[in-house]
Amino acid sequence: MSHKASIPLCVDLDGTLVKIDTLHQALFLLLRRDFLSIFRIPGWYMKGRAYLKDQVMQRVALDAPALPYNKTFLKWLRKEHAGGRKLVLATASNVRTAEAVADHLGLFSETIASCAEHNMRHNRKLEAIRERFDRFAYAGNDAADFSLWNAAEEVILVNPSRAAKKAYADKADHIFEERRPLFRMLIKAMRCRQWLKNVLIFSPMLLAHRFTDPSCIIDSLLAFFSFSLAASTIYILNDLFDLSADQHHPRKCTRPFAAGELPITLGILMIPILFAASIGVGLFLSPAFTGVILTYYVITTLYSWRLKQIPIADVLTLAILYTMRIFAGSVSTGNPSSEWFIEFSIFLFLSLALVKRVSELREMENEEAIDHTKRERGYRRDDLPLLQSFGTASGYIAVFVFTMYLSSDKVAQLYSRPHILWFFCPLLLYWITRIWHLAWHGKVDDDPLAFAAKDPQTYLVGAIGVIAILLAM
Repeated sequence: MSHKASIPLCVDLDGTLVKIDTLHQALFLLLRRDFLSIFRIPGWYMKGRAYLKDQVMQRVALDAPALPYNKTFLKWLRKEHAGGRKLVLATASNVRTAEAVADHLGLFSETIASCAEHNMRHNRKLEAIRERFDRFAYAGNDAADFSLWNAAEEVILVNPSRAAKKAYADKADHIFEERRPLFRMLIKAMRCRQWLKNVLIFSPMLLAHRFTDPSCIIDSLLAFFSFSLAASTIYILNDLFDLSADQHHPRKCTRPFAAGELPITLGILMIPILFAASIGVGLFLSPAFTGVILTYYVITTLYSWRLKQIPIADVLTLAILYTMRIFAGSVSTGNPSSEWFIEFSIFLFLSLALVKRVSELREMENEEAIDHTKRERGYRRDDLPLLQSFGTASGYIAVFVFTMYLSSDKVAQLYSRPHILWFFCPLLLYWITRIWHLAWHGKVDDDPLAFAAKDPQTYLVGAIGVIAILLAM
């Protein structure tokens, strides 16, 4: 064992051993389970940060195995532990979280953490370490660790902040960096690829055959970007409320906030910025459009906080939110949508929302993930056949509504050869049946529209449908 390897190594938790701030994640978990706690949090904070942490952690517990660890650093710690080095978890996090992590990893012989009376941060943490050891090494990540690095005989930087790297890079014995490009992670968190859903805004303009009207096109584009920014706001809010559930999901655990690639505080900052940008763009349109956007915000916030945990109510809400994009397109351009189109949309999007839930359950790879999803989402494994029957029925009802529309006088007013539109019926039946067949076998992403955007057969069906519309005009 080398000279430095014989020195006890004290390891910080938040931002160092794990990529996230455990208190911030716990706060969002608490608010999702008990939103009224938002009125108690300021009182807890006024009694001190240590008291706040203790009160939060009395009410929620983070699942230590699911937390996003800095894997390269953790691998090095395991090697040091195997070589006989004494490891100490020294963190300002609450003792409940610290002990859960220490028990899970089995690497630390001691734990120094905050309790209700003492917040183990800065000099208080340094004093606690010095009471135990004359000499020590320290692994941390930001400015709060400066005093500890100054006193340590071995300096270890893990995903260091810009200030920490500038001040201690030359003095560091080890530097572990495991971060992905910030801009790329921001784009991923905003789900810009999901903006494809908002092309529904253009549907009222297209169905009214006003796609050559410049003012109509400009209004539709403004509505598209306003709605897309609104959707990104809610995606981030939803990800923050859903951190713990996503960390148990085999694929969603890679989302930027769940994986710790973006700090939770940045997500909190992005929400009002995106909200202001969405409303700002929307103000160029009618007050009715602004009303639709604000209603969308209210419903999606309720969905993120509570509705997504209520079986059936969650998928009905998703169907309504998809249909609201059509309303947004109508009020932004002044092209009212027919009752037939609204009815068709509600049944079709209800079917796709149920595809989403079936795909989520199918994607779970083990009983632990299924059990956690049951607690956080409200569905169980044995709900799958029932959800499939609801979804396929809703999809076929959408096709039936479409056939009724083709028999109405409305079609004759818009198309000179409406009989050609009947080609749509077998296309819709094929597409809906196929996507449900694939979903049942676990071959559809948990977002069916994202799956459709990558599916060649969807593009083929769409192209044939567009040709049928053009021939019918």
